[in-house]
Amino acid sequence: MFDRTSFDGELSRLDPYAEKGYFAALHIRFTSPLMLFTTYSPEWTEHYTQQGYVLRDPMTAWSFASTGATRWSNPKIPDPFHVFDEARKFGLNYGVTVSAGPITSRTVISVARGDRELRDEEMIAIEEIAKNLHGMADPNIRLTRAQLEALKCVADGHRHSAAAAMLGVSESALKLRLTGVREKLMARTTAEAIQRAKDYNLI
Repeated sequence: MFDRTSFDGELSRLDPYAEKGYFAALHIRFTSPLMLFTTYSPEWTEHYTQQGYVLRDPMTAWSFASTGATRWSNPKIPDPFHVFDEARKFGLNYGVTVSAGPITSRTVISVARGDRELRDEEMIAIEEIAKNLHGMADPNIRLTRAQLEALKCVADGHRHSAAAAMLGVSESALKLRLTGVREKLMARTTAEAIQRAKDYNLI
């Protein structure tokens, strides 16, 4: 079962390396990650989004063509749209990107600093964290029939009381099933669980 406390603890291990923040997209499938976290500044995040950099970011292309870890300063990685130059305007002067997992379920983590390049041993540590997070967020979910029925009823727009009546269970039993679904899908809300279940063709 997914352990949120352990997962959050592992995620927090990125903080010492990411003086200017990090971006973590876990299990990217069909262009959408199962889980997404970012601690970059709101200003850079907004600029990155408005400019549509995700499609032009050299690290996006690298992370789907390679696995392992590399610095943003790697001279073999072209940056024709000058995304790195823009990042430096927001203080993201140095960075490392890690790519882990199969191409069908890729995990990508980038960390940024403003003060210095990340050292080799730090890159190794970040890569280890990425692999750990990838494993902890394994999306190969198996929901029980009861959980699927409960989730589908709510996804179809029925209120908890109506869904419980349709399934012939108490409302508290329905809520317990939905809690189990959220835990398995690593979702904070039922709406988020519904979306993830749809993304993975569970409902």
